[in-house]
Amino acid sequence: MRTRRRVNQLASRLTNPLLASPQGGVAERSKNIAKRPLIAKTGWFSFGFDRKTTPAASVSVAARHFVNDAATPPCGDARRGLRRSGMWLLIALLCLAMQLPAVAASERPAVVALDSIGLTVSDMDRSVDFFSKVLSFEKTSDTEILGSEYEYLQGLFGMRARVVRMKLGEESIELTEYLTPKGRPLPLDSRSNDRWFQHIAIIVSDMDKAYQWLRQNKVEHASTGPQTLPEWNKNAAGIKAFYFKDPDQHALEILWFPPGRGDAKWHRDTNALFLGIDHTAIVINDTDSSLRFYRDNLGLKQVGESENYGVEQEHLNNVFGARLRITTLRAASGPGVEFLEYIAPRDGRPYPNDARANDLFHWQTNFISDNVSDVETRLRAGKAAFISPGTVRLSDREAQFHQALLVRDPDGHALRIAQNQ
Repeated sequence: MRTRRRVNQLASRLTNPLLASPQGGVAERSKNIAKRPLIAKTGWFSFGFDRKTTPAASVSVAARHFVNDAATPPCGDARRGLRRSGMWLLIALLCLAMQLPAVAASERPAVVALDSIGLTVSDMDRSVDFFSKVLSFEKTSDTEILGSEYEYLQGLFGMRARVVRMKLGEESIELTEYLTPKGRPLPLDSRSNDRWFQHIAIIVSDMDKAYQWLRQNKVEHASTGPQTLPEWNKNAAGIKAFYFKDPDQHALEILWFPPGRGDAKWHRDTNALFLGIDHTAIVINDTDSSLRFYRDNLGLKQVGESENYGVEQEHLNNVFGARLRITTLRAASGPGVEFLEYIAPRDGRPYPNDARANDLFHWQTNFISDNVSDVETRLRAGKAAFISPGTVRLSDREAQFHQALLVRDPDGHALRIAQNQ
């Protein structure tokens, strides 16, 4: 309190022309300074600039007055004015030091990486066999989780689950089989424009060879066959894609980028056929609403967009008349998130309100954050729908993270945001 009073007194003296020199130099400048809204309170400290002025700009103003005062001949009241200006600069510098951490924090994205994409499966051994033998994923961990902390996190009482993490290239998936309680299967009449639709896009080095390999392993088609996007589509021309399904009817995609498109790592010389995961795609209702959630709240950056339609897109999604607005976002590392907004047809069904983590249509996109509590605050301010009651701290020393929350985006897709420390 004593420091605060002293700072206010100093600032008042700076803005009081009666305390300055009658010779005009300092007094005239004090009159000019007095016209500005100098005293603004932030926390316990009062400093000489208003709320609309950045700390850096305020120091610039202070420095300007300091230099101007320094030009005044150092005699009598002018010396006192110079000392006052020096104090003003010192105050502004102190304020800048106090404000920079807050400025840096506000500019830091809420999430720093997309860690993995999670799928709920009905038979773990069957799914591990499929992803490893058909798609070349490698198992990196295999654990069981249970207890009240996980029940709170997943929003599922009495749960016990087996979780297997698998890796392809630099990217990972997380398969979860709920031993109890069991959930519901995907609706048999699911279509690619229903808003519970989500897939992972697996990059291949050769589309023809990859498709033939999938045919040999008798995968179920979702597309009629591989599609090459047309030349008129400047943002996607030449890309080849094919949708298919895993044993639980989850949609998967293989994707091939022509030279000059996609990340440079997808064009390295390799003998591998399946290379890694480029992104996960989710069907959404409104791109602008999803951007507010993923870009504005979570800090992902928009890196691409296109509008896709035509016979190729119809047969890729297996939806007649399909016309999509596609928007791609990325965190600093990991796969991207791709929005699929169906401009037409608009008859896709919404995400079920009673969905739970043990349902087989449950996917969850797993992000990493440096500060989960801060993310929770942002999401609550945006009125996000939480699955967990909030941030849950885990005492399980073998867990890959120490605290996390589970939340839904505007369309019902689940996201886990975890902090490792």
